[in-house]
Amino acid sequence: MSRHLRQVDAPPVPVRELTVTSADGARVHVELYGPEDAPAVVLAHGWTCSTRFWADQIRDLAADHRVVVYDQRGHGRSPEAGPGGYSTDALADDLEAVLRATLEPGRKAVLAGHSMGGMTVMAAAGRAAVREHGAAVLLCSTGSSRLTAESLVLPIRAGAFRTRLTRAVLAARAPLGPVTGASKAVLKYATMGRGSAPERVDACARIVHACPRRARVAWGHVLAELDVEAGIQELRLPTAVIAGTEDRLTPPVHARAIEAALPQSLGLTELVGMGHMTPVEAPEVVTAKLRELVALYVTVDGAAQAVSEEEVA
Repeated sequence: MSRHLRQVDAPPVPVRELTVTSADGARVHVELYGPEDAPAVVLAHGWTCSTRFWADQIRDLAADHRVVVYDQRGHGRSPEAGPGGYSTDALADDLEAVLRATLEPGRKAVLAGHSMGGMTVMAAAGRAAVREHGAAVLLCSTGSSRLTAESLVLPIRAGAFRTRLTRAVLAARAPLGPVTGASKAVLKYATMGRGSAPERVDACARIVHACPRRARVAWGHVLAELDVEAGIQELRLPTAVIAGTEDRLTPPVHARAIEAALPQSLGLTELVGMGHMTPVEAPEVVTAKLRELVALYVTVDGAAQAVSEEEVA
């Protein structure tokens, strides 16, 4: 494998690593990058991914931002769930624990979530830690409900039969096996746009195939029944939304519905030709949006700053 391929999902060495204990005792692996006193960004990855999913954003932002990334329970270096198991409440608990452990009281940060990470932010929207520490939000390639009904992964007519099959796929227990040409082709079809570069497909395949099967299946069941729509109204922070026009897992219909329901929407950016893995497929766009949100809503000392609608426009 070429050096270029290896670097796509290889972030720099963290400044610090720690283990955070969530409400039910579950342990969550956290990595910190960049200067401690710089404006902060907290990144939550999606289903079957890990902190490595944000490698491009970490490499860029760590030069002048405090970047906080963590492995969702059961993913990456976070062990399996505690007594709280796998649920949207557990996602919210874990994010709250990470915010409390990594940000001083009152310090603000931009919160970004991809896919299940975006669902995490919506699930936690009403939590005290999000209200205390959130300055603005970026939601990438995510949905709030009806994931199986709206999914386009199975190329058959919409309806109850497709929904049942999609549920079965999400909760499939079969191992993913090694990364091969065939498995990369399947992953690209399901999760990425037709124009995605081979090294980007390779990076995503290695990240997804590394996810422990038990966590993949358990979270698949949660996603099949997902409903965090109430969290959209609770998300009273300036929020930007990004979606790929070729996203089959969470098609743009989800992003449009979320954007329309947000109390403080900053608009929807639809990336033509991109699929579900937008932070990897279009890293420059996602990173630029994060920088923009920090510049608008977070001061150098980490406090929040108000920006009028006229200034945003």
